[in-house]
Amino acid sequence: MDDWTPRTRAIAAGRPHGPGEPLTTPIVATSTFEAGGDAVYARSDGTATWAAFEEVVGSLEGGTAVAFASGVATLSAVLDSLPVGSTVAVPSFSYAVTRGALKHAQQIGRLTVTELEPTDTQAWLDCDADLLWLESPTNPTLDVMDIETIARGTKGRVVVDNTFATSLHQQPLSLGADIVVHSATKLIGGHSDLLLGVAVAADQDIVDELRAARTRVGATPGALETWLALRGLRTLPVRLAEQTRTAELLVSRLAEHPAVTKVRYPGFGMMVAFEVADADAADKVCASVRLIRPATSLGGVESLMERRAWLPGEERVPPGLIRFSVGLEDPEDLWRDLLTALG
Repeated sequence: MDDWTPRTRAIAAGRPHGPGEPLTTPIVATSTFEAGGDAVYARSDGTATWAAFEEVVGSLEGGTAVAFASGVATLSAVLDSLPVGSTVAVPSFSYAVTRGALKHAQQIGRLTVTELEPTDTQAWLDCDADLLWLESPTNPTLDVMDIETIARGTKGRVVVDNTFATSLHQQPLSLGADIVVHSATKLIGGHSDLLLGVAVAADQDIVDELRAARTRVGATPGALETWLALRGLRTLPVRLAEQTRTAELLVSRLAEHPAVTKVRYPGFGMMVAFEVADADAADKVCASVRLIRPATSLGGVESLMERRAWLPGEERVPPGLIRFSVGLEDPEDLWRDLLTALG
């Protein structure tokens, strides 16, 4: 398997083998197992469906994966490993739920949190945090962080949220990170029909910590959700390649439109952010699209957009910034929709 490309591994890893075995991993819907085998209870021992999903994600990221009930459950498990009084650094522009969870931990006296500008690499190198939570590209401003320089130049544990880039565009463990996390709800699942999270580590002690945290708080993934995420993962390489081609085309056109004041695009992937004059103009664009859906989330086959500054905790985001998750619709249909909405 090591000599297979990521595209092949996404399809071929984690499948049953042998005469009479099913071609695809089945949904194993059970909470407990008959005594005498390796598995006793699903909450602690998992199921074959979990194992298959974790095998594929781990193979793509270069480590051992641990699935969780949601991306937020994954975040909570990582933070759960920190002793009271630990320090955490997080990008000032990053997923609002991540910063919200850290803010709450600070308010109750559990953690001390510092927000740093994502692209100020020296500030990250100079900080003395116990845990550095990196996100690249950042949500929603799409800043790209220097993961390798930070990870190899600091002493704290380094976690990278790889949801936007996916393992197809970057593999943070190979750059020195300790843990990679994904909201599998997004690109991995790819169809806006499940909630799931996953963390990946190369160090077995960290893997054991993550599994223990999952069991301790019961943040276990559902059988159907894990199976759906595995099915979605099979097509991630082809979906992402097509979505990226469309994003690149739309970025070039948006950059030339007179109503667009700024386009943010990291040079890869399907996430785009663009700015219009102000909040009212952005709200009007989001209300005027017909094909693109005005909704929160990203990474599905359908295109979604929203003005991010309306969300609590996103007050620093430019008021006219629209986050645009490019889907699999025909690029020309998407462009016509954008043209009509932009006026």
